[in-house]
Amino acid sequence: MSKLRLGALDEEKPVKLSVELGGALMRDLRAYAEVHAKLTGLAAPLPAERLVPAMVERFIAGDREFSKQRRRG
Repeated sequence: MSKLRLGALDEEKPVKLSVELGGALMRDLRAYAEVHAKLTGLAAPLPAERLVPAMVERFIAGDREFSKQRRRG
């Protein structure tokens, strides 16, 4: 069927995005932020709310099937 990384989602017009993350994912995000800060020379790790949008953006940018379907219109 679909090669997209995400399956079908309900279409709703969002006004604001609020996300609940599980404890394990939040711990992973904090650990990622620490590694990211160390590798990029930041004095302190970025908070999750700064990391998540960039991660989602990169996820979408790297999804080849999405890019292909988007070009097709």
